[in-house]
Amino acid sequence: MGAHPNVHVPKESWPNWTWYAIEFGIVLAVSMLVSREITNSIQGLTPVDQNWVFMGIVGGIFLIWYAIIRTVVLKRKILETRY
Repeated sequence: MGAHPNVHVPKESWPNWTWYAIEFGIVLAVSMLVSREITNSIQGLTPVDQNWVFMGIVGGIFLIWYAIIRTVVLKRKILETRY
């Protein structure tokens, strides 16, 4: 049996940008869940202060992930294809 030249190879047809979108969604979901738990554990905050604390923690987690962990610690793009 010979190989057919019209074989579908998912690695070559999958759009590469979707990995970045998936990563962004995961980081966003995790940061929001962590921020919700931390914000709920702080007593005596007004709703306005809760919003500031919540978004500050979400922003901090994004900064830590994209600026420090992804660029410094990993030192390469996540899910980078090597040829």
